[in-house]
This record gives sequence, C-alpha cells and structure tokens, in this order.
Amino acid sequence: MNIFIKKLSYDTTESTLRTAFEKFGTVANCNIVMDTVARKSKGFGFVEMLDDTEANAAILALNNSKLDGRAITAKEVQPKQESTEVDVVDTNDRRSSDRRGSHRGSRNTGYNRKK
Repeated sequence: MNIFIKKLSYDTTESTLRTAFEKFGTVANCNIVMDTVARKSKGFGFVEMLDDTEANAAILALNNSKLDGRAITAKEVQPKQESTEVDVVDTNDRRSSDRRGSHRGSRNTGYNRKK
C-alpha cells in the first residue's frame, strides 16, 4: 500500500520517515519529494508498505502524530480516477497564437492612421 504523508518538517529525512513507519512493519520504499532548484524538502512524501494490515496500523498511529516537531498527516494513496471528459482545444484562443505581426496596422499608427 502506498501512503501519502504531508506536513513534514523541512528537516525530516527519508531515514527518519522510514524509521517511524518501520515500527509497524516492513517499508518497501520511502521518498520525500524535494524541490530540484532549492534542493529542499517540499514538505510531503510517500511510503510504500507491502502488507496492507501493517500499513493501515501505521496510518492509524501516525496520522496527526508529531514527527520532528510537526503534526503530520498520513493517508492511503487513492488511485487516480479516469476522466471521461475530453479536453477541447479552442483554436480561436488568441492567447495561444503567435503574436508577432498579428496587430500590424490595426492600431492608430502607421498606415492606418485616421485623418
């Protein structure tokens, strides 16, 4: 089971997070999401536990508990729902068009100046 953990301290390491969850069972994978530019934690991460019973016990015990001085939130990752909607692209949307030269002569300057 994949577990989503948010509200992590920016000082929490993957090792600390793994240790907290290993008290309830085997942790297959542990990952804290990092900002690639600032190279700092974004304050959330994921833990994967193979046994659902152990994972549920960890969620119940660690949700709203303190880790590195912050009350964390832990919950099961829900599968992404398939969308039945079709994305429609508006071909008349001027924001997405190339604007170079699109207004030449259309303003009150140059050749179209009214007298």
